[in-house]
Order: sequence, then C-alpha cells, then structure tokens
Amino acid sequence: MAQKPEDYRLLKLSEVEARTGKSRSSIYGDPEFPRPIKIGPRASAWVESEVTAWIESRIAARQAG
Repeated sequence: MAQKPEDYRLLKLSEVEARTGKSRSSIYGDPEFPRPIKIGPRASAWVESEVTAWIESRIAARQAG
C-alpha cells in the first residue's frame, strides 16, 4: 500500500542512531542503508518508514539464515 504524503515522518540523525544502534559514519557509509533527504542547506533527515523497513529486513535476514 502506498503511503500518502501526510503519513511521512522524518527522523533526525540522532533518532536514526538511537533506533539502529549505528554510528553516523556507519549510517552514511552503508550502501544498503536508506539515503537521507535534504531538508535544508545543512540538514538531512531520513524517512521513518524506510528506516523501519531496513530494520525489518535485518530481522528477516537473521531469521532466514
């Protein structure tokens, strides 16, 4: 089911770090991790649903293997 724009929530880096346990460099350096979107000249954020999907894929991979 496609999300509606009003369903999107953006996460700051500190929130992404807290949810994933990954460091800033790991978040930016992992090619499989969702890319941030620019929300200002010096600010980026991540789409919450994409971060959640990444976490769920890690859980599924653990259970499969």
